[in-house]
Amino acid sequence: MKLFAVARVACGALLDAVIPLRERTARTRAREAQDIPLAPTVHDLLGVRITTLMDYRQSEVQDLIRSLKYEGSGHAARLAAHLLADYLREEIAGAKQFSTRRILIVPVPLHKKRARERGFNQIEVVLAALPQEFRDGTRATYAPHTIMRTRETAQQTRLSRSERLSNVAGAFALAGQALGSADVHNAKIYLLDDVTTTGATLVNAANPLRRAGAEITLLALARA
Repeated sequence: MKLFAVARVACGALLDAVIPLRERTARTRAREAQDIPLAPTVHDLLGVRITTLMDYRQSEVQDLIRSLKYEGSGHAARLAAHLLADYLREEIAGAKQFSTRRILIVPVPLHKKRARERGFNQIEVVLAALPQEFRDGTRATYAPHTIMRTRETAQQTRLSRSERLSNVAGAFALAGQALGSADVHNAKIYLLDDVTTTGATLVNAANPLRRAGAEITLLALARA
C-alpha cells in the first residue's frame, strides 16, 4: 500500500494530463497551495481534542477533498501535503521542546477489502507526498502500518450520528508489527484522517494506541 501511494503521487500529473478531468478536479488542478484557505481549528468531539486544518464549507476545500477522495488526484494530494507540512513543522517543533519521544505520523487505515476496492487510501496518498523530513525520522517517521481495521464497517457518510459512533466502535487494533513495540509505547503519534464529522473514526482509531501508552494528537484535513 505504501509503494502504491508513492507511485500514485509520482504519476498524478501524468494521469491528470491524459484523463479527462472532472470539473472539481480541473479547478483544483489550477490552484496552488496559497489558494486553499488554511484555518486550523480545535474541536472538542466526543470529549477529545481534534484539530482540523481546513473548513469543508469553503468551496476550494470541498474541491480539494473530493478530488482527492473520489478521483485520487495527485495534484490534490500534493496540495494537501504542502498545507499539512506547513502546520506540522511548527507543531512538531513545539512538541520536541518538551519531549524526547519518537514522533510518528500514522494514517487512519481502511479495511483491506475497502482498500482493494478503491485502490488507495486517500490520507496515505497525502502522507506519502509529505517532504522526506516528515517520513524518514528527521522531523518525524511515517508509520502507515501501525494500526489496522479489524472488521469492515459501513461508510460513515451514509450514517446518522449515533450510527457512526457504534459503526466504528472497537474496529481498530495495533497491527501485528506494532504489537509489543517500545516505539509505540514511547511515541508521540499524530493520527490523521482526511475528513472528520462526529470524530468517531479518529477517536476509535486512537484507542489501541492510547492503550499501548502512546501520546496522541488527532488531526484531520477538514471537518464536514
